[in-house]
Amino acid sequence: MTQTISRKVNENERRNARRAAILRHIHSVKSKSETEVDRQLMKVNQLNAGQQVGNLEVLVLRRYPRRQINSANYRGPVAAACGRDETGVVGLVLWGDQVDKVRTGDVIRISNGWCRRSHGELVVSSGRTGNLSVIQT
Repeated sequence: MTQTISRKVNENERRNARRAAILRHIHSVKSKSETEVDRQLMKVNQLNAGQQVGNLEVLVLRRYPRRQINSANYRGPVAAACGRDETGVVGLVLWGDQVDKVRTGDVIRISNGWCRRSHGELVVSSGRTGNLSVIQT
């Protein structure tokens, strides 16, 4: 009888562990060390035009074709993209080597970037002083 009870307890523990793993995957629940980093991350719904972007992680939904810019301030490739997190969608501007580095489906982090409003929508970029890194492909 005790073997039957302990077997049921083990089965319940395995089911609970499996259920927790599925929920973590579905809802992207992260470990404690990752949640500390998440506290410092901005969310799309917290962005305001004219504000500096501290750390923002988004999933790239689409990258549009590159264009070549020749202006007094910048000369080189530029591409538009759009990204999202769990709170909303935001436009992205990719400069220089970022155009080739970022692909659809990548998770990127923008640090020390800028946020502006273009055609009524929010747009973020790493700009000259910020950093863009691909976290997951």
